[in-house]
Amino acid sequence: MGSRSPRIRGLLPLLIARTSTMSEPTLCCRASGGYCDRCDLLVGLDGLHVIGVDRDDGGGLTVRVESAPEGMGCRRCGVIAHGHGRDEVELVDAPAMGRPVRIVWRKRRWVCPDRACPVGVFVEQGDQVAAPRARLTARACRWAIDQLHWQHGSVNGIRRQLGCGWRTVWEAIKPILQAADTDPARFEGVSILGVDEHIWHHVSTKPVQDGGRGPKELTGMVDLSRDEHGKVRARLLDLVPGRSGETYRAWLKDRGEAFRAGVQIATLDPFHGYKNAIDDQLADARSVLDAFHVVKLATAAVDDTRRRVQQDIHGHRGRKNDPLYRVRNILRAGVENLTDRQKARLEAAFAADERHVEVEVAWSCAQQVRSAYHQDTHAAGLAIATTVVDTFHTCPIPEVARLGKTLKTWRTEYLGYFHTSGASNGGTEAMNGLIELHRRIARGFRNRDNYRLRMLLIGGGLRL
Repeated sequence: MGSRSPRIRGLLPLLIARTSTMSEPTLCCRASGGYCDRCDLLVGLDGLHVIGVDRDDGGGLTVRVESAPEGMGCRRCGVIAHGHGRDEVELVDAPAMGRPVRIVWRKRRWVCPDRACPVGVFVEQGDQVAAPRARLTARACRWAIDQLHWQHGSVNGIRRQLGCGWRTVWEAIKPILQAADTDPARFEGVSILGVDEHIWHHVSTKPVQDGGRGPKELTGMVDLSRDEHGKVRARLLDLVPGRSGETYRAWLKDRGEAFRAGVQIATLDPFHGYKNAIDDQLADARSVLDAFHVVKLATAAVDDTRRRVQQDIHGHRGRKNDPLYRVRNILRAGVENLTDRQKARLEAAFAADERHVEVEVAWSCAQQVRSAYHQDTHAAGLAIATTVVDTFHTCPIPEVARLGKTLKTWRTEYLGYFHTSGASNGGTEAMNGLIELHRRIARGFRNRDNYRLRMLLIGGGLRL
């Protein structure tokens, strides 16, 4: 000590005092006789002050908080109440620094001195911290919802991070999702409406009242309206049980006249049930057949032609050495995506037998259907699509003729794509992919109502 300068020797008591203070986390909150602003800022609960932080055996943090002593009027009669001690309430908070966090809120309890007041004893509340009788803090609920929506999380993964049970998490966020679901404002501003069906489970279809999960099929409605930049904002609006025109018609009827009047374009797959519902409830809307399904029909015509020709020539299904069977995948691709080697293989397969000409013609027709959607302008695509509708049904190849008759039946809806600047059901198909992803993440669902809320959340249909 004698070798140190007087200045250093003078600082030692301060360093020792500071070290001893830092070794006791709870002392910093009362070191100056009041609350620690830095701890309050770090925890971030408005109106509450940190009075202690502990670490449990599992590595989690327990933060003890309380409000500053101050006068309080009775919430019923307004008379100044008397303090009556504190009640400790433990809440699950959002994780911090990779650790689960518990908030122990020392709630102040008051007694109304007016004997005629029916309130009697009451406890302080703070909805910004947690809802009454809630197990999770408000920000833990927001954090959990964000994990589900944006991070593709599962409830089981979220509860592990929070250090609580599955039911504790779901029962905390479910009322929030239900409140958002009942908000009629989420159906406003829909000008382009898409519809599609999907399978939500693959088990027994016993009714719910008998312990089953009900129908496998659900019909999903998606908002495909464009923003000011022309970009589609795919947003899931609803999922209803069943796959039929009546299901879609009933849903449209329930939305009200204002909603139906706002829909200008209705996209769909080639399913007459949905088309009849649109004609019945959206008489002023333009129906548009989805481009993907049109190309799929054309590709299926090529496949059917190839199988028939192979059967006629060889008397059996395609085998690995059959010329047409060896190029079956190339026949499904767009010509603009083929390499020179693939084009050569295709030409060789067509030239291997003069009877393959039917497959070559069917493939050319399918490429013509595809090319309508790849033109520089919608007017140029419309010209090709009109030629397809006017000529394909007269083709001597039965598969191509069947495709032409289908497109002729759906002529208005098929050509509607080019009259509506390319409106399609693509956003609805993308939403189905997102739903399938979250169903796999959750390892399936048993409850259809929970399934619907979860998918509305991840599909952007709820305004939170």
